[in-house]
Amino acid sequence: MAKTIGNPLSWTAQALGKGMESTGEIVGELRHHDDTAIRIRRITVSDLRLALARGYDDFLAMRTDVFWTVLIYPVMGFVLAWVVATQSFLPLLFPLVSGFALLGPVAGVGLYEMSRKREAGQETHWSDAFKIAFSPSAAPLVALGGYLMVLFIAWMMAALMLYNMTMGPGAPASAMTFVSEVFTTTAGLEMLVFGLAVGFVFACLVLTTSLVSFPMLVDRHVGLPTAVATSVEVAWRNPVTVAVWGLIVAAGLVIGFATLFVGLIFVLPVLAHATWHLYRRAVVPAGGQV
Repeated sequence: MAKTIGNPLSWTAQALGKGMESTGEIVGELRHHDDTAIRIRRITVSDLRLALARGYDDFLAMRTDVFWTVLIYPVMGFVLAWVVATQSFLPLLFPLVSGFALLGPVAGVGLYEMSRKREAGQETHWSDAFKIAFSPSAAPLVALGGYLMVLFIAWMMAALMLYNMTMGPGAPASAMTFVSEVFTTTAGLEMLVFGLAVGFVFACLVLTTSLVSFPMLVDRHVGLPTAVATSVEVAWRNPVTVAVWGLIVAAGLVIGFATLFVGLIFVLPVLAHATWHLYRRAVVPAGGQV
């Protein structure tokens, strides 16, 4: 049968039809698909210790520090080189570094999958960290990551606004001058206090909405709203324990940054693996006992 040249309008209609079908499938994946009841446990500081111990064990068993060495250094090196080369962006150095914590849960998604497989007694490989991109939960994971990216951008805009309202809008003369003015002038101290307060709000938003939502999406096909609602409920039921966990994460990141990012190749994978085990302590596995 001879092939004929199609009508451009029919091509457009077919392309739009396929696009709408794909979009419908993606939107469908954001919804709840797992009918298993979700049960939440009370967790204590002892559960945090256990999660950290098991996370460290996963770290030693799977050597995910190598994974992070390849991933972290190029990104951090680029960011620092960009800030140093562009003097006007110097006031955003601390917001950039601290804002990295807002995106931390996204970076740990692949390691949650590795911990899940090891927990199940399955053989693990570094490639498992990337296979999650082809799972049914890929769409809600991307959507949740997009939410954290929006928070990160909002934090950067808030930080820039605070600088302009207190010490700005001009660029600092040098890095040493900027640091000195932050701690020795009224404007600098105002920026520091308000900046820490605003940063705390953003950190709380990330902690409550992503505490168990990312590992839950890796583990179960529950959909985005259910995963986020479960995370918020875990935080609501265990406010003190979750606050302690937030302090542990913050302390770990401070250690990582204080060592010129060298410590991050150890801190980040341990925290990521520990987050998986904390999820296991907080949310009863499907078909498991409370």
